Amino acid sequence: MKTALILGITGQDGSYLAELLLGKGYDVHGVIRRASTFNTVRIDHLYRDPHEQDVRLHLHYGDMTDGSRLLTLVESIQPDEIYNLAAQSHVRVSFDEPTYTGDVTGLGAARVLEAVHMSGLNTRYYQASTSELFGSAAPRQNEETPFQPQSPYAAAKLYSYWMTRLYREGYGLFAVNGILFNHESPRRGETFVTRKITRAVARIKAGLEDYVYMGNLQAKRDWGYAPEYVEGMWRMLQAEEPADYCLATGQAYTVQDFLVAAFEHAGLDWEKHVRFDERYLRPAEVDFLWGDPSKAEAKLNWHSEVTPMQLAAMMVEYDTKALEHHGAHYVDQVPLAWWPYRVEANDD
Repeated sequence: MKTALILGITGQDGSYLAELLLGKGYDVHGVIRRASTFNTVRIDHLYRDPHEQDVRLHLHYGDMTDGSRLLTLVESIQPDEIYNLAAQSHVRVSFDEPTYTGDVTGLGAARVLEAVHMSGLNTRYYQASTSELFGSAAPRQNEETPFQPQSPYAAAKLYSYWMTRLYREGYGLFAVNGILFNHESPRRGETFVTRKITRAVARIKAGLEDYVYMGNLQAKRDWGYAPEYVEGMWRMLQAEEPADYCLATGQAYTVQDFLVAAFEHAGLDWEKHVRFDERYLRPAEVDFLWGDPSKAEAKLNWHSEVTPMQLAAMMVEYDTKALEHHGAHYVDQVPLAWWPYRVEANDD
């Protein structure tokens, strides 16, 4: 049995990754932040009472700003694999909280890498990098494209990217960067643009709202399905040699394309319900992120199947059913037993 440590286990990717690893027989440890309210809703369906026999999901309190705690966790858990998915990951918010974003997203990765180095363990390390690193670079982007970050979030991720490379090349750690293009799901946080759109569509269809307020509709993104992308993370750490990989669908659509698909799936005319609000514009815009996953396809045998338009329909269905099952004031990310883990790639 392998042991994995997931930093950021309560997020979208962390919850899907925990499901994947538990399904593969791993002993999974996750780090959560202490809060006065529960923040584990995405993984509550995986949780079992620790007094039971053969429990394989273990949660620990910790924080990316506390290097001594991270070292203690690494030394006590002795993980075979560490997945660092923890971050302040909202790009627009990073302009409001630039130093906090740098501390958690950038320096946090350095603290984990140093903990692995100091422990002397033969632990494999995955760093969640991002297509936002490419910023204003011309598409299509791949592992050789020069980085041109356009936000504090991307700048922090650039630091964590190079620190991962440094610990790999300088200390011989099996450390890799997964440069993932946008990947979404029904578990996406409601303030991210795709989930904001699909929640609004469901509420407008139900007569609970009239409008959704948007910023730049012409930005182009390469959107994929999060469960497929965590499979790619795992494959990176199973490779014989450490290397960095881009994961993407190879398809790019504007925010407006996604929005129109979501409204049309619900039988609504988007132009009647969308309003512009300049507050949602970024100080520095990233216009076009379009990924080339050729290396991951060739070296890892990884492929994405769910298209961005299928993803829009899936997320609208989730939010529509969530309203039907739980009412107008349902708590975001309510785990629904009827919601499938996978979607057939040919479901339009």
